[in-house]
Amino acid sequence: MIDNDATPSAPPAPSGTTTRSVAALLPDFPWDTLEPYAAVAAAHPDGIVDLSVGTPVDPVPELVRAALTAAADAPGYPRTQGTPVLRRAAADWLRDRCGVVVNPDAVLPVIGTKEFVAGLPSWLGIGPQDWVAYPELAYPTYEVGAILAGAQTAATDRLEVLGAAPVRLVWVNSPANPTGRVLSAQQLRAIVDWARDRGTIVASDECYLELGWEPDAAPVSILHPSVCGRSHDGLLAVHSLSKRSNLAGYRAGFVTGDPQLVAELLEIRKHSGFMVPAPVQAAMVAALGDREHVKRQRERYRGRRQALWAALRAAGFRIEHSSAGLYLWATRGESCWQTVSRLAEVGILVAPGSFYGPAGNDFVRIALTATDERVAAAVGRLALL
Repeated sequence: MIDNDATPSAPPAPSGTTTRSVAALLPDFPWDTLEPYAAVAAAHPDGIVDLSVGTPVDPVPELVRAALTAAADAPGYPRTQGTPVLRRAAADWLRDRCGVVVNPDAVLPVIGTKEFVAGLPSWLGIGPQDWVAYPELAYPTYEVGAILAGAQTAATDRLEVLGAAPVRLVWVNSPANPTGRVLSAQQLRAIVDWARDRGTIVASDECYLELGWEPDAAPVSILHPSVCGRSHDGLLAVHSLSKRSNLAGYRAGFVTGDPQLVAELLEIRKHSGFMVPAPVQAAMVAALGDREHVKRQRERYRGRRQALWAALRAAGFRIEHSSAGLYLWATRGESCWQTVSRLAEVGILVAPGSFYGPAGNDFVRIALTATDERVAAAVGRLALL
């Protein structure tokens, strides 16, 4: 007889096994730890100046919004591979802006690049016996992706110290988050050569590539001939429209490089249902095909960068690297949390360098992503330190 009011019980786990949540393996989400300081900064009489997360605050370009609206009647499923028009737009942008030639069939749109960074090690079949390497100071999601795959992790800027370790994936980030450091073509070529000697895949996170500020430190793609020769074998370049076009809310990016790797990733994403919405694909085409909005946005960031740089220096900060991207990497020679606390008291919220690795313990990351009015407020408050 079946008791309809009874709660069915799960079968016992096989002997010798345990159940563990994947979430339990992950580090604490770093931004949650910043909330008490955000509350202090928000209590400032003139409001908070949030220079922490680095989310765009300027308007989405009108031509991009128009393209999104025009494509809004999209009742069918979009193609995981993206439309031919989008793939051609990405290939044209790479050729014209980055000096990189790819076949449009080797372009794969992604739903914002963070999901791709977090998923890539698992999709490559990397497991517990394998290693994933990433920079000593780095975007935390490189480590998260390795943890989700169950892989070993190595945060290092000197790959040679890994010896014969079975490194399956190396992440490169130039211009870098958080430091704004730019690797030269020669430095990138050394990484590519090291990886190719070992059959290791190199994935290059290039979301800040169009935001170089110094002529003698011009960013270069890992797919550029000066870095990799005529072959993209074993290489992936990841591009985001979040920063260059203020499309963080659209979740718009793409990956390209080794045609075989891209084809394998396409198959996985088709089975998994990773599809960029059709209106967003149309918006991406408009954004990639227009340079004027990028120029205007660059000038906004240039002005904010100059104002914050001068104010930070006057307040006793030392700024390192920061030659590209959307951040200033700064220190006052004290614990990053002391600096975070000190700035919160004058209504400025910044990111502690420890979020990005132990080497950042004495630094803070200061984003350029605030309005001109808020940046001006920050400049005035920094003068009080």
